Order: sequence, then C-alpha cells, then structure tokens
Amino acid sequence: MSKPVFTSVFAEDLKRYLAFKQDMGCYGTARGWYLSSFDAYCTKHGIVSFDRQAVEDWVVFRKSSQPGSQPSWMSYIRDFGRWMRTHNNPDAYVLTESWRSGFVRSQPYLLSREEISRFFQAAAELKTKSPWQWQSVAFFGLMHSCGLRTCETRRLRLQDVDLRKGEIDVLWSKGNRSRRLPITDEIIEVLTKYDQMSRKEFGRQRPRFFISSTPTPITPVTAGVMFNRIWDQARLPRSSGGNQPHPYSFKHHFAYANIERWMAEGTDVNAMLPYLARYMGHASLDSTYYYIHTHRISWMATQPSPTMAKAYFPRWDPNEKHNTPSSPGFLGIRPELPAPVPAPSQEPGPAQH
Repeated sequence: MSKPVFTSVFAEDLKRYLAFKQDMGCYGTARGWYLSSFDAYCTKHGIVSFDRQAVEDWVVFRKSSQPGSQPSWMSYIRDFGRWMRTHNNPDAYVLTESWRSGFVRSQPYLLSREEISRFFQAAAELKTKSPWQWQSVAFFGLMHSCGLRTCETRRLRLQDVDLRKGEIDVLWSKGNRSRRLPITDEIIEVLTKYDQMSRKEFGRQRPRFFISSTPTPITPVTAGVMFNRIWDQARLPRSSGGNQPHPYSFKHHFAYANIERWMAEGTDVNAMLPYLARYMGHASLDSTYYYIHTHRISWMATQPSPTMAKAYFPRWDPNEKHNTPSSPGFLGIRPELPAPVPAPSQEPGPAQH
C-alpha cells in the first residue's frame, strides 16, 4: 500500500506522527488509512483546529459509515491527540473514553505467583510421549518471560532463536509488526536443553522451533489443550464461572507484573509504558493502558518479585548488534523451578541461527 497523502492543515503533524509510530515498530496500514480519512474530512469541511467538535464530528461520520463495527479504530485518533499534546499543541483534544460505549473489554485472568510456580513445577514433571514432555517448560516459560502471544511462540522458526546472542526475532506478528527481544540467561538455559533434546529426537531440520510429535507446527488448539492439562495436573483450582486461565494469561501477567514492580520502585510508569508497548508488540498505548485498569493491580508495597530479570527495549533492526545493559527490565521464569529437561548423553551445540 502506498503512503497516505495528507492535504489538511494537520498534514505535517500527521506525517511526523506516523513516522514516530513506525520508529516504535508500528507498521500497520490501518492507522494511516483512518488518519487519511480524518485528514480528508478536515480538508472538505475547512477544519483548522484539532478541537472536540472536529474530532467528535469525524468520529460520528465514521461510525455512520461503518454501522455495527467495533470502535477499535478510535484509538488512532485518540493516540494522535495525545501525540499532538506532547509535541506542539497542548490544547489538542483527546477523544474521551465515553466513546467506547457499547464495547466492553473483557477482564483478563491474572495469574498469581503461586499459580505460576505450581504450573511450571507440573510442566517439568509432565508425563507424555509427545515433545511436550521436554518442551512444556520452554514453550510456556518463553511466553512468561517475554510476554509473547501464543501464536508468536508457535510460529518461531529455528533461525528466529539465537541462543548464542540471547535474542529472538518475532517476525510479522499482529499488524505485520516485527521486533527483536532479549532473553535472560535462565530462559537461554531452558531453551538450549529443549533444543538439544529436539535435535536428538528429530534431527536438525524441523518446521518450527516448537513442534508436535509428527513433527509439524503446533496448532492453537494443542497449545490450549496442553496448558489445561498442566493446569489440572498442578491441581490448580478453576472458577465455576467467569474468566478462566489460558496460555495468553502469561502475556497478561508479563504486563501487569512489570507495571506493579515499577510502581513499587517509584518508577514513572507513564514514561515506561511506550517501552512496554514496543516490547509486547502493541499497536498503540491504548492496548498497554488497559493493564493499568485490571482489577487486581494493587500498586503493591511488597518487595519486587524474584522473577524480575535484566533486559532492555530494542528497536527492530535485523543487522543491529545488541549488548544487554544492566538496567532493570522484564520477567524471567521463576528461578526456584527445577531443571525441566535431563541433559542427553550426547549434546549437540546450541542453536545457531
């Protein structure tokens, strides 16, 4: 798709805003399309002020053009308003949350530390004849330590996991966005043991880093089935109604646990949210702000969790070399977990991709 062409008085600001979002790793075309619609609307109606009437009139126009649609596109004009306030127009209007009416976002299931500990203990002791016997801790541990989506973990190829450099490449994920993420020494060790076992069992050629017994890529259903099997084997309770735990709960935990830690440490959460959004592959800060409002975030006054590990927030560049700094960062898997995979008698070298 060609770059959007802007003609209104907001043209230069719109170009700068889209360039800023691309620098943050947001390459989707939907944002540009909807902002082009706003720009054309302003040109047609002679709008020269980014005020409440201009923004809300355009929202009404768009809603009438797309009856019954989910209002997720409103986040683009809302985020642009926030950017305008920060950069050159402190009076710019930010679309209020009241325009979300009719769209109720479900509350996530928020994992407790005890649930996480018992889950990984059960995963390490899982009895099955499939690769899940040695990949359960690695698969869900990577989701937990990096805040990955289930689909992102399933789709990882061998060349996307560099255990020597300690980083993974998440390519063409939601919204066609890509990012490079560091992994901790602890998760490197877990992934190395898994990779050695899988190479011993299936050789050096397999379609994905994580695989089924055939061997073929893991399906979404299989990931959910194995999560539930481990959850039940750990004898963890399930509520009779309401939200239920699922693999995606690890991504939710990654977000709110970091926000809680920053609050406990006295770190400016608003300053950190853009980095968290970039790390998690969010299209806009709206998706990240969501975790601030989850019902169990208590801005805890207790000690930071021992699961916190060092990391950083890299910008995607396939040719860029990274050195892990010492600044505090994101979650590792729980250090008290036993080693989940026995070392094979012959250990081929770790993955080099």
